[in-house]
Amino acid sequence: MIPRYSRPEMVAIWSPESKFRIWYEIEAHACDAQAALGVIPRENAEAVWKAKDATFDVARIDEIEAVTKHDVIAFLTHLAEIIGPEAARFVHQGMTSSDVLDTTYNVQLVRAADILIADMEALLAALKKRAYEHKDTIRIGRSHGIHAEPTTMGLTFARFYAEMDRNLARLRSARAEVATGAISGAVGTFANIDPAVEAHVCEKMGLSPEPISTQVIPRDRHAMFFATLAVIGSGIENIATEIRHMQRTEVLEGEEFFSKGQKGSSAMPHKRNPVLSENLTGLARLIRMSVVPALENVALWHERDISHSSVERNIGPDTTVTLDFALARLTELVENLVIYPDNMLENLHKFRGLIHSQRVLLALTQAGVSREDAYRLVQRNAMKVWEEGKDFREELLADPEVTAALDPEEIEEQFDLAYHTRHVDTIFARVFGEGRGARA
Repeated sequence: MIPRYSRPEMVAIWSPESKFRIWYEIEAHACDAQAALGVIPRENAEAVWKAKDATFDVARIDEIEAVTKHDVIAFLTHLAEIIGPEAARFVHQGMTSSDVLDTTYNVQLVRAADILIADMEALLAALKKRAYEHKDTIRIGRSHGIHAEPTTMGLTFARFYAEMDRNLARLRSARAEVATGAISGAVGTFANIDPAVEAHVCEKMGLSPEPISTQVIPRDRHAMFFATLAVIGSGIENIATEIRHMQRTEVLEGEEFFSKGQKGSSAMPHKRNPVLSENLTGLARLIRMSVVPALENVALWHERDISHSSVERNIGPDTTVTLDFALARLTELVENLVIYPDNMLENLHKFRGLIHSQRVLLALTQAGVSREDAYRLVQRNAMKVWEEGKDFREELLADPEVTAALDPEEIEEQFDLAYHTRHVDTIFARVFGEGRGARA
């Protein structure tokens, strides 16, 4: 991913230096386990650790690979240059390249997941804070983009919190699923390496042994991992889309923070555009882009092929780096989002009471009017608001069929905004936990 959409901590996980360091640790731990089993001399295993403070020369490894056309062999050759041929004699004993590559890839995904989990926890904290801040801030709810009934801005933030809380649980599950390693040798039979070596290496690298690896770790694990990242990306877009709609000039119920000196357009000095939300919408597309290739990686030939390799070299860093950046950007956006309660009320009253039509409908049915007749009466008066700019309450009070069933006080009662927010605390308790419905 380009630097513009990258953060250094996540990028570092995927750097060649980090990759080679993990390769080295896997090989060194494997030598320790082999020495414990008496397969290789203890002194050889100890000699491998002489390189623990070494800086692996990426350019030199690339130079060797240009000749060998094999990245793991190039690395092992360079390691031998550092620790000497005698110490390197038993390195990679009974192992195959996938043991190193697959285990390393999963270590990187786990480390990336840990950063993403922290990102999501920060986003959840921001969403929760804004939810409580605007728990009782009335706004109009919309269906199909059209005014429906009143809700609150706090409930909007709360539903985004609930979605991202589910996504955090999914991410933790995906992390656990991909946290496996394999040191099982050619075709995964352990013919030339003891399973105890795998157990030792996995413990040291923070992984669990893959139950059956057939030389490669099954790619259904990775498909689930990237699918989970894609769902999170869609959650990001869900929030970004709401913010973009809120910032439309005709709505203007919320707005991205516009900093001093910021410019919105090269041509129109008045412009203040939702550029961060639009950027997040685009980044979500990139995050989801990895799903189909990850799914197609599941089906490999027999015990292994490398059709998945080129895919994973791209989607591993690109997807995790992009999602890390997007989550951090969204958190800052939520924290600094400007809310306009007065505009929310103005929009809510724009159609002169029309949003209370359901309450009137139900009141008529409760008063003994059939639902069909009640719907006809309410819709008849509602259309006058749409088409003639009338006031809904005044039309109802002037309709003899309506007033035959409801007296003026009963009609007036149906226009109480508080009626629509009476269960907000209950919803908050469900989302944020019992006993926390009243404060952050």
